[in-house]
Amino acid sequence: MARSQRKSVLIASLLMCLSHSAWSARSADLAFDDDMVVDQQTYNEIPVSSIQEFVQIYGIVKDNYIEDKNDDALFQQAIKGLVGGLDRYSRYLSPEDFKQLRQYTEGELASIDFDLKYNPQLKQWVIQELNEEADSARQGLRNGVTVYKIDDQELSSLNHEQVRQLLNGAIGSTLSLQLSPQSQVFNLVRNTKVETEIKSQLHHNQVLVIQVKVFQQDTANEIKRIIDSYAGSRLKAVLFDLRNNPGGLLSAAVESADLFLNQGIIVSTKSRAEGDQQFQALPGFEFQNLKVGILINHRSASAAEVFTAALKEHKRAWVVGEKSYGKGVVQKLFPLSNGAALQMTVSQYFTPNGQSIEGLGVQPHLSYPLTLEMKEDSYVDHVTELLLQQK
Repeated sequence: MARSQRKSVLIASLLMCLSHSAWSARSADLAFDDDMVVDQQTYNEIPVSSIQEFVQIYGIVKDNYIEDKNDDALFQQAIKGLVGGLDRYSRYLSPEDFKQLRQYTEGELASIDFDLKYNPQLKQWVIQELNEEADSARQGLRNGVTVYKIDDQELSSLNHEQVRQLLNGAIGSTLSLQLSPQSQVFNLVRNTKVETEIKSQLHHNQVLVIQVKVFQQDTANEIKRIIDSYAGSRLKAVLFDLRNNPGGLLSAAVESADLFLNQGIIVSTKSRAEGDQQFQALPGFEFQNLKVGILINHRSASAAEVFTAALKEHKRAWVVGEKSYGKGVVQKLFPLSNGAALQMTVSQYFTPNGQSIEGLGVQPHLSYPLTLEMKEDSYVDHVTELLLQQK
């Protein structure tokens, strides 16, 4: 096809695709991770001049780039650039990526499709338990290969728990992996479910430690059940361990915070497309006299930050650890007609005091990170003692 004819066809195709005022894809009745929901959307006309500029650039790339790229590859790249350039959370999901995401329910924790084991001879972490049919294997990864970095974090000085924390995250989220300082970067999707059961332990000082790995639909009820089960133990305090909690359901974080509040705003959201919302605490006094502490780190995110900020700003909890991650936005999934989808940021969280969480995180009352020299049990035990000292 001649270049001028191809250009005319491309313009016509773009106009047909982008000028429909009522086109939308039917959304499936599904739930998704980290405060994402599926929605329908209409598309309005865009200026013809913008389409013409795109076609001009498209033609230059098509005819002059060092490698021959087919039209499908160029369009996919353009779409990924359009959505991925918006912020660090928005992205284009291929039909296969979207299919994987639909297999899981909202708020579940996930890892990638292989494990890492430390090799003392090489003094490096190596890939193990990678199935040759797995997605990572299709990208070129193999068992026995050393891993240099995950998400710009060098692994050589990390312990097993710290490496595991880097691998885990919200289902459907991505991590970057580099095999050596000079090698290419692999972008992997966390698509392997990790056990998310809430764990609890009553320490010798009568502080109940509740570890919440992710906020799910029944989290608030489970927290209430656990605390009630220790009612005869003369609890002195409850410490919520939210380290490495990537978020989950906003509604679950609100319901969990509401167990310890009897009035006031828990969180508010602002959205250009959907308007503003406020989530208020309901009157209740069941746990009002129970001392509460929250332990966070730099991987506590999203719904975990909503819970933490609400109790902190209402002076209902003492917060210790590290500044949290700083994910204060909500994504929606927009299914497309070809089985793909767009995951796009549509609203933003604000704390009861009106502060944004995005990019800022939640500051603890006391900065007290877990260092390499500390043992996990001793660290948590010391945090419980510090909690009891708070007035």
